Amino acid sequence: MQKPITYYSTNLKADPVSFKDALLKGIAPDKGLYMPFNIPTFTQEEINAFSDMEYYEIAYEVIHKFLKDDIAADDLKALIKDAYNYEVPLEKGYDRKYVLRLDQGPTASFKDFAARMMGRLMNYYLQRQHRKLLILTATSGDTGSAIANAFYGLDNIKVVVLFPENEVTNRQRKQMTTLGDNVQIISLDGKFDDCQALVKEAFADIELDHLGLSSANSINIGRLIPQTVYYFYAFAKLKQNNDEKIVFSVPSGNFGDMMGGVMAMKMGLPIKKFIIATNENDEFPKYLKTDKYDIVVPSKNCISSAMNVGHPSNMSRLVALYGGVMNEKGEVLKAADMKKMRDEIWSVSIDDTETKKTIVDAWNKHKLLLEPHGSVGWAGLHKYLEENGDDKDQLYVSLETAHPAKFPEEITRLLNIDPELPKSLEGIEEKEEQYDTITTKYEDFKAYLLKNYS
Repeated sequence: MQKPITYYSTNLKADPVSFKDALLKGIAPDKGLYMPFNIPTFTQEEINAFSDMEYYEIAYEVIHKFLKDDIAADDLKALIKDAYNYEVPLEKGYDRKYVLRLDQGPTASFKDFAARMMGRLMNYYLQRQHRKLLILTATSGDTGSAIANAFYGLDNIKVVVLFPENEVTNRQRKQMTTLGDNVQIISLDGKFDDCQALVKEAFADIELDHLGLSSANSINIGRLIPQTVYYFYAFAKLKQNNDEKIVFSVPSGNFGDMMGGVMAMKMGLPIKKFIIATNENDEFPKYLKTDKYDIVVPSKNCISSAMNVGHPSNMSRLVALYGGVMNEKGEVLKAADMKKMRDEIWSVSIDDTETKKTIVDAWNKHKLLLEPHGSVGWAGLHKYLEENGDDKDQLYVSLETAHPAKFPEEITRLLNIDPELPKSLEGIEEKEEQYDTITTKYEDFKAYLLKNYS
């Protein structure tokens, strides 16, 4: 009989825990990120059966592999069916090149896939333990609104979201700041990395233990596991035979989306290659080429704002998956198997000029409407094709991670069209905002938490 899956810290200095504890803790006591000791796998026959399933049914099969010893099957099915009640379109570009539109959820962002499932799982456990949590999360754009909406109105959870004041769009900000109730939003005159640093330091501060802190960033394993699902879904719906492999292009910032895909590959999904497309924050493409990891400080401000990350938290998970050790500061303590990583992953940096050009070209040539993040992914795919050749029989899928209507200024400027608002964004311009502002000093953030949540 297979043992229950337990989770270790990437810093290797904390005790292993169950999924429930990893979910509710968010980050390990040694500042590492939780990873499963054993990644469960599917047979090819099991994966083939996904073709006849709805999204929520595939989600159950994938997530149940991790959680079958932690939550009753019927309870898990109900939570998943409630979380995934929206469409997941696969839009054809040309040949066998598709865009996976992860922008139809309640906040029009791919973060909905992880946040809604994680919120329901947290609530499930907390209700049974009669516990309360204070969620701290940093956002460079879409995470904050997805988390805020996923946890909004829950009695046993309060949420604090930090965002860089000048690096989110008006609509991204208003999706967070117009909620209120149990959701508090804080702006910083700084970078996403400053927000993330404050959150991480708070988790490691024993003087804040009484607040019951947890995380909802992609540093939380509860967000990562649901993000494996849409890779299985895309393959299941597009494959033409049981022997082919798929190539994914993933626009990447904090690397949670990318890690979900790599974990899907380790679970048995037949992936030929991952294309990891970053914006001008190019620490990962350089690492893959040189074996040398240098964080980008300060991170560069690009129009693909949610990807303005100079040191992705999930790098430590990726390095761990390939046999290495990287601490939370980005220091490589044990080298990963770089040959294997390069065999499975190809990476490129896309600057703003190329991002804008790709938005225009995708619309003019294929009537594909992309926003800046999806454009980085589509551009990365075509950079890969330039270097490796274009096999027209090969299945390629590029991820679109946010709805174009969340970036109306850029789309209107480049294409002279105003993207139609999804229902989730209708009326948001008229809603009243409320948020606080603090400095980037940890002492100020700590004082804010103690004053408002003790």
